[in-house]
Amino acid sequence: MSPPAAIIPSASAHSIAWRLTLLLTLLLTIAVAGTVYAALNYGQTAATRAFDRLLTGAALQIAERISVVEGETVIDIPLSAFGLLSLASEDRIFYRILGPDGVTLTGDENFPLPEQTAPRNEPLLYDADFSGEAVRAIRMQRFLAERAVRGPITVVVAQTLRARSELAHEIVTRAVIGVVIAGGVTLILALLAMRLALSPLRRIERAILARDPKDLTPFTTTTPREVEALVAAINRFMARLDRRVGAMQGFVADAAHQMRTPITALRAQTELAMEETDPGRLKTLQRRIRDRAIGISRLTDQLLSHALVTHRADSATLALIDLRRVAVEAEREARRTGGSEGIELDLPDDPVMVTGDAFSLREAARNLLTNALAHGQPPVWLRVSITPDNRALIAAHDSGPGMSADQLSRIGQRFARDTTNPQSAGLGLAIVAEVAEFHQGSITTARTTGGGFLVGVELPLVPPSTPSSPETGLS
Repeated sequence: MSPPAAIIPSASAHSIAWRLTLLLTLLLTIAVAGTVYAALNYGQTAATRAFDRLLTGAALQIAERISVVEGETVIDIPLSAFGLLSLASEDRIFYRILGPDGVTLTGDENFPLPEQTAPRNEPLLYDADFSGEAVRAIRMQRFLAERAVRGPITVVVAQTLRARSELAHEIVTRAVIGVVIAGGVTLILALLAMRLALSPLRRIERAILARDPKDLTPFTTTTPREVEALVAAINRFMARLDRRVGAMQGFVADAAHQMRTPITALRAQTELAMEETDPGRLKTLQRRIRDRAIGISRLTDQLLSHALVTHRADSATLALIDLRRVAVEAEREARRTGGSEGIELDLPDDPVMVTGDAFSLREAARNLLTNALAHGQPPVWLRVSITPDNRALIAAHDSGPGMSADQLSRIGQRFARDTTNPQSAGLGLAIVAEVAEFHQGSITTARTTGGGFLVGVELPLVPPSTPSSPETGLS
């Protein structure tokens, strides 16, 4: 027993596991990127809000300690105000306090003020550059209504951004580490789950590889619902393959047997002819040899035709065909091969459309003609019509008595020869029967009124209104 053939994947094919892995990795990468982006925004926002609260608290403490004593503005900056900001040890702190007239009372008089304005009594947070560094500042106003001093006192407190950046970086780093770990664990668990989910496919693969090449019985492996269609398709294919292999094996065996018999008879008659000296008997032997040779030629032609029709039953592409065209081409083929004297065509004026394979239908029509010419009596008509039950019919009609009851019971069987005719191959109507089955039709026979016999094929008729590009031209 030969080992099963290896399954060789194509260069461009990728496994389902590889595709799912790529898809899961892509989705997790997008999710991680989105999470990192969100964490970055959150970290920056959280750090900004935290230190903005410190700036607001420091400015508020300073503003509350501003007073007027004997007509002079007194500013008592509490240590606790800068104590809050000094929690960020690496940052520098700036402040500036302006009187109602805009003159700097204390602090860095060059520190920039905000360009935008804010509602009265509302603090304003803004970003600026000072002393070569980016800073975050708050401007807060306190209104004095003393006799000597009347108007807003502006308090500006600022801080560099080093601690903010460090806090935001720490938040983002921890978030990214957590997301990456969670994503890696999720990917590993997803791959394990995917491997478990795909195990039925591997089980089917092992079952296929472990099978004997000659074993075409259906699979009985238990599979999930999603794989049932695949297994059913494989079983249908193997059943069809089993039928075809069985049919071809039987056909080859029958063909070998059927070829051996006429060839042996031809050889025997040839040897007798070589030894015969009587001219009359020699002529009789020559006639028998000729008949046997014609029979072998016809058998060989029909064997090849039968094999080709059997192959096309699985591979041919069906199309809309006008049976009138099939009849014309079959009659033309019969004339080309000879023996077509007495053939007449009987075709309707309107197209008779069927769905089928033009070659197979032409072979069936040609074999109907050959059968009528060989076993019937002229004249022979090749007719195309529509039956009363609305089916398409292509049939050969001769003027002979027709088939016997025994022949009718064996119609369509392979090698059902006419024993009275040495040229009979016994395959003509078998080819017709196979073409009819392939096209979901059937062989029909009838004795016609007024004498004669009809053998034809009934096929499903396609309504004329069906949109298509059919072969309807007659020439």
